[in-house]
Amino acid sequence: MELDVKKKVDFATEEIADELKEIFNRMGILVINMISSPGSGKTSLLESTLSRFHEDYKIAVVEGDPATNRDARRLERLHVPVAMINTAGTGSSCHLTAAQVKDAIESLPLDDLDIVFIENVGNLVCPAAYDLGEHAKVLLFSVPEGDDKPAKYPLAFRVSDCVLVNKIDLMPYCDFSMDDFVDDAKKVNSKLEFFAFSIKTGEGLSTWFEWIEERVRQIRASK
Repeated sequence: MELDVKKKVDFATEEIADELKEIFNRMGILVINMISSPGSGKTSLLESTLSRFHEDYKIAVVEGDPATNRDARRLERLHVPVAMINTAGTGSSCHLTAAQVKDAIESLPLDDLDIVFIENVGNLVCPAAYDLGEHAKVLLFSVPEGDDKPAKYPLAFRVSDCVLVNKIDLMPYCDFSMDDFVDDAKKVNSKLEFFAFSIKTGEGLSTWFEWIEERVRQIRASK
């Protein structure tokens, strides 16, 4: 009986994710689901990205957090619509669900958007297992976390479309091999793209921006 219930829940979740995909595709909105460990720099990256594209695209954010709205407040200062999801006590505190995203986007001006970023809960395990109707799942990683994580958390790398390596300015102070990191990640997912940068210094961020622009062009061409 427990297995049957779980299958029904999983099927319902997949149905909602498919419904979200259909909505986003029909409206020509690029949706990026960002996952990472806590402290890797998701919110800081979003701040830099929103600042870079505020004149080019109309952007909104779905912000996931277990208990606070601090990250949402940071992003709202950049004058973008933010839909807040607090997950504590919902039964899915370690990740966002498609149902939560579906409810959250009702507060967003979808008719007037080009891009929606979903900032998932900081966790390398649970968020990787759930489709939120996104076009791309982006894994943000930071140098101080160590180069062994692709082997320790393979699912996060297996389901992601690209890996962003942040805090390269700390490379001289960390025991981190970019070659080993990339090799291990490609053993899990040979199609992964990699972009290395420092949000703090701005070094390398242009490659991330170019990736977003190309994705927007693809969505618009397929509409």
